[in-house]
Amino acid sequence: MNNKSKFTVKIKQSPPVEIKIREGFIRLDAFLKLANAVESGGHAKIEIQDGRVRVNGELCTQRGKKLKPGDAVRFSGEMYVVAGTTT
Repeated sequence: MNNKSKFTVKIKQSPPVEIKIREGFIRLDAFLKLANAVESGGHAKIEIQDGRVRVNGELCTQRGKKLKPGDAVRFSGEMYVVAGTTT
């Protein structure tokens, strides 16, 4: 007889934060600064190189990675989406 109880864990996720960019692309380190996810470019560099950032679901350690509108960045429990250029 199986006495294992079944339960569901629900994780509350906030909606993705849209960050508008001015150009057609932005570097990952600059994007994290623009999103106020890090305090400085140096902080962004460390977080990226230490493997704490995902781009479109994949681990990314390239701070110069070019992000385009539609790309999704996950960092520190938050999801950020690159939005189209501002006018």
